[in-house]
Amino acid sequence: MLAAQPAARCGRCQAALEREDLRCAICACPTPAAAAEGAAHVKADILRCDTCAAAMAYAAEAQAPRCAFCGSVMHLEQIVDPIDQADALVPFAVAPAQAQAALRRWMGTLGFFRPKDLASGATVDSLRPLFWVAWVFDATALVSWTADSDAGSGRSAWAPHAGQTELEFTRLLVPASRGLTHAECTDLAPAYDVATARPPAEAAAAAPEGTTAEQFDVQRSAARKAIVSAIERTAAARVQAGHIPGSKFRKVKVAVLLRSLVTHRVALPAYVLAYRYRGKLFRAVVNGQDDACAFGAAPLSLAKVVLVAGLALAALALVGLLLAR
Repeated sequence: MLAAQPAARCGRCQAALEREDLRCAICACPTPAAAAEGAAHVKADILRCDTCAAAMAYAAEAQAPRCAFCGSVMHLEQIVDPIDQADALVPFAVAPAQAQAALRRWMGTLGFFRPKDLASGATVDSLRPLFWVAWVFDATALVSWTADSDAGSGRSAWAPHAGQTELEFTRLLVPASRGLTHAECTDLAPAYDVATARPPAEAAAAAPEGTTAEQFDVQRSAARKAIVSAIERTAAARVQAGHIPGSKFRKVKVAVLLRSLVTHRVALPAYVLAYRYRGKLFRAVVNGQDDACAFGAAPLSLAKVVLVAGLALAALALVGLLLAR
């Protein structure tokens, strides 16, 4: 279950204030000092990978100068601002052995252009359990939109339209991970049931051995900007789906005025796997809650690609001969 939000509210608009907020996220009114009382101010040094930008809290006793994800050298960042902590963790429901089996199943679904023996011939180099971090938020907003559509266009191809609508956004997920790419997080996100989230200590205790937990190393202002951008993208899609008249649209623009915003900071389980096929290294990711969600990079069969290209060229040559007659 997602953690309850603090009871403090903005004195101007009564929007909920989150811990360590200096201004209200809705109206930008400065928050009273009392709103931050009892907040846990956590500061940390961040160990940052120079290649893939993965981030972990630094512990000198760990003596870990190389990235756990890609093996590259890491450098130490000193973060001055307080670090947000995950309110809840979605627990692992997939064991390491299941993740490896999911990788083999995924390899078997990749189609004709992949090596026939990929699933049997690949060897797993490493399997890293990971809690990657994301913001999960609920919001309400007044959305103003403009667009051209084919409705009422008459003899023209397009007609201008505009309108406003109140929209609610529930449990939208915005990735904050640096160890996974944005595309990987986007592919993983639909398979999670965020309602199963548990207190951090409880979920971490049941995680596989060697699990790495990412940090929220993005500053609050940057986090809010990412959340608002996600609301705007989602609002544009929802406006096109049910609010703009007609069946064809172009030049869709939206402006979002937030009415309320409640943000949860959640850590989500995944496995990052490195595997080799004929000496080459590839990366794959398996969802830690649903092993049906697996994807990654995979080799191509050069022989099959050449064969298909040769057949295509032969077909084109035959067509040319027939047309020349």
